[in-house]
This record gives sequence, C-alpha cells and structure tokens, in this order.
Amino acid sequence: MPAFFAPVVMLPQGWGHNVRITVNEQGTITHVEAGATSEEATLLPGVVIPSISNLHSHAFQRVMAGLTEVAGNPQDSFWTWRDVMYRMVQKLSPEQVGAIATRLYIDMLKGGYTQVAEFHYLHHDVNGKPYASGDLMLQQLLLAADNSGIGQTLLPVLYSHAGFGAQPPAVGQKRFIQDVDRYLRQQQALGNALRRYPLINHGLCFHSLRAVTQEQMEDVLEASDYRMPVHIHIAEQEKEVDDCLAWSGERPVEWLYNRFAVDDRWCLVHATHLSPEELTQIVESRSVAGLCPTTEANLGDGIFPATNFIAQGGHWGIGSDSHVSVNALEELRWLEYAQRLRDKRRNRIVLPELPQVGEVLWRQAAVGGAQACGVTMGMIAPGQRADWLVLERDSWLAHIEDYALLNRWIFGGSREQIRDVWVAGKQVISDRQHPLDEQSNTQFAQVMRTLQEW
Repeated sequence: MPAFFAPVVMLPQGWGHNVRITVNEQGTITHVEAGATSEEATLLPGVVIPSISNLHSHAFQRVMAGLTEVAGNPQDSFWTWRDVMYRMVQKLSPEQVGAIATRLYIDMLKGGYTQVAEFHYLHHDVNGKPYASGDLMLQQLLLAADNSGIGQTLLPVLYSHAGFGAQPPAVGQKRFIQDVDRYLRQQQALGNALRRYPLINHGLCFHSLRAVTQEQMEDVLEASDYRMPVHIHIAEQEKEVDDCLAWSGERPVEWLYNRFAVDDRWCLVHATHLSPEELTQIVESRSVAGLCPTTEANLGDGIFPATNFIAQGGHWGIGSDSHVSVNALEELRWLEYAQRLRDKRRNRIVLPELPQVGEVLWRQAAVGGAQACGVTMGMIAPGQRADWLVLERDSWLAHIEDYALLNRWIFGGSREQIRDVWVAGKQVISDRQHPLDEQSNTQFAQVMRTLQEW
C-alpha cells in the first residue's frame, strides 16, 4: 500500500512529527504512525493538515462574482441581487456551466477544499423545459468534478414555488421548477450514474421553505434512502423570517423542527437569524449549520451567532456559495472577525481546552463539512479518506511553534501557501498547479466573453 511521510502533521489528538501515513487502493487511510521513518514513502514536504469540505456551492454563480457591486437601488439587498442573478441565469448553456464549474472546482482545490456539495437547481433549458436527453446541467457538473479531481456531493434541488404557502413560481425561476415525481426520477437516475464515480455521492435538497410545501418534503423523505444527506436554505434573511411568521406564525427553524425529525444528516444552510431556542434545537439535533461568511457578508445577510453556537457544542461547516471568494482561509477569517465586530472583543471562537482560534476554526470546519457532505474525511486518521493539504513552510511559517501554525496561516498567510493537494491518496495539485489550468482558463474566458452583455 502507498505510504507517505511528513515532518509535521495535524492529527486528531494534536500535532505529530515524522509521521508515516499508509493509504489503501480505495484512497482510505489505514495507518498513521508518528516518530516513524521515511523509508519507501512519498515525502510530503511541508506542514500537512486535513482539507475542508465546501458544504455549499452554486457553481454557475461564479461568473457573477464582483460584477454586482454597483448601486442600483438605495436599498440594495439579497433580493435585488437575486433579480440580477435571475436575468443572468437565463443565458447559460450546459456546456458553459461545465466550463464554469471546472474552473471553479480547480480553484477550490487550490483554496483548501477537496469536497464540494453542489446545490444544483438549474435543471431545465432556457424555456423552462426539461432537456430531451436527460439533465444535461447535472451531467456537466459530474464531469467537472471528475475532471478536476475534487470529491462531490451532488444535491439536486426540489424547487416548486416562489414563496411561502405554495405561491406560483416567477418567470425568472422557470429553469428551476420541478414537482416531486420528476425530482424522485432525477434522484434515481443520478444514483445509477454515480456507480461510475467513486468520489461522488448525492443527497436530498429542498431549496427553502419558500420553495416547497410540507407535503412535498414528506413525500421526498419517505421515498428516499434515510442515510442520504439533506440540505436546505433556512433563515438567511430577516425578511424570510418575517414572511414565515406572517404565513405560519412560526420562525423558519421553529417551523421545520416542529414538523420533521431533523438529525445529523441535515445541513441548515445560512441559519443566520435564530432565536435562542432555535439555536439550541440545532445543537441538540446534531445537524450542521452551513455557514458561508463571504457570501453572507456580500449579500448583507447578517451575522451567525457562532460563539454561542460553538460554546453549546454545535456542528458547523463552511461553503463558498456564490463564490465571491474561493478561499477557505477567508471564510474562516470572516466568521471569526464578524464575531469580533459584533462583540467588540477579540478571539471569540475558542474552546476551554483549545484557546488557539485558528486551530478551532480549521478542525471544526473540516469535521462539520464532511458530516454535511456525507463523507468520511476531515481528519488524518485511520478510516478517513486520504485528503490533505501540504502547506509550504516558507519564511512566513518557518520557525513557528506547532500550536501557532494555524493562527499564523489563517490570520496572516494566504492560499498561495497551499503547495500540494491530495484527494483519496492521489495528488491533484502539485506545486500550486493543476493539469487542466490552461485549458480551463481558456474555456472560462470564452464563457465570460459570451456572457458579457448580461
């Protein structure tokens, strides 16, 4: 079996030195030994840490990043941004989405992510009709993940309505809309297709409580494998909370927990606006709070109560969502810094037994993201998928004690210090380069030229 040797490794129990990692043919770690020798092992020349799962992605939105930062309304918000997104999305072809996703997934690998949960709701053609030869968009997302080498949790989205109480969909949503029968057929076809892709799994996904009914959710859950991950947007905006209260008399998380047995396979994306009772419900259910700090900041969503949530033992992970940033470091910085700005204090996300902010952030995001994606990764330990990053111990990280490495990197370093990336025991980024860099850059530039008029 392949063996790897690293001088410094972040292990579950702490930092290890001269560590030998053995990996089987399936890409799973079988043995980890500190204080070992490098004999007949591949050298990992730097600081080795587990990679992170990106638990929330809308790949197609990458083409919009940085192009909506022009004031068009004194009250610009998520909702005005969404109107722009609806106009853009009407122009995309499956091949363009494939090119966007391929470039994006390569950037994710370089930014610290080796698994991505793709929240896929761009199902139909520009007229809102299903493609005659199957879900061409979904096929392009599969190919993008496979070609880039990233692991993928593909989440076809059930999206049927425009607002609470089964409001009719808007014209701008016509490419998203499905009923339960078509959605379940899509899931069945995807399950069959994934037999060819060992690094890709799939899960259930409800766009939001605005977009589905209770009956639809019940039907999908009853008809599906109870082990699959379940993702949903929830409580992202104050307006969403207010609309839910007006419709049902309950807040979104409250409504969900009063009707469904939410457990550790659920990921509640953008669970931003919570009452104390809702926060405790999420913690006790062991579901994952899916946080996307750069997108939530970009859209003016609000600040997740991370300090209280983590103090109670809550599970969480990060995603890059609309991809204004494709950088795990930046997501984690924003998460911590938002807590500091709110509290007017420093060093907020810590544990009594682990006062190093950077290490708490990285360890918890790695484990929580893997849980949300339904994959066994996020730690360098036997039984885990062999996914890791090799950080170059350059002048910035040289002569830094183990306990300070993650603080130094996350709060003062950059993604450029990610030298090599491994997924399931195979190297996908070597000295910051991917084999498809030139090709994917060319294809992405062609897409941008075509879409420049949107």
